[in-house]
Amino acid sequence: MDQKTFIKITNPFKDKIYRVAKRLLISQDEAQDATQEILLRLWTKRSQINKYNSVEAFAMTMTKNYCYDLLKAKKSNNLKIVHNNYEDHSSNTVRQTEVSNEVEWVFTLMKELPEQQQLILQLRDVEQYNNAEIAKMLEMNETAVRVALSRARKNIREALIKKQNYGIQ
Repeated sequence: MDQKTFIKITNPFKDKIYRVAKRLLISQDEAQDATQEILLRLWTKRSQINKYNSVEAFAMTMTKNYCYDLLKAKKSNNLKIVHNNYEDHSSNTVRQTEVSNEVEWVFTLMKELPEQQQLILQLRDVEQYNNAEIAKMLEMNETAVRVALSRARKNIREALIKKQNYGIQ
């Protein structure tokens, strides 16, 4: 496989690799390093790439495993999900502040979820992978992915309702 073919195959999902790495590692620099490392590892396996049904799923699995290995090496048990990509271009600054606060609150609540639920919620609701792809990436049963996703969403929904109804009792 030549360089142009490799780039054509990996270009569509390299940003997803970065975003998943950033969610797991927090640091932009570490996420960039992880992305480069995954692309380098894919390049070294370029002769075997055609045997994978989904190179993207394989790359996401590699990313997840690589990031977990880094976190273990750092003896860090804190997986944090931080979202900096949200923008609201409305002219209403009050509404913009409210929306921004709600988004921050949701991502704060996500930090309190178990590690696996955080990752599944990230992959499904932010990265837009389907349950089958997530199950393959995380080496889980698809039913287990659906259950974890449902529980994560339920926990966040209940916490949001509790927060919004705080003064109405």
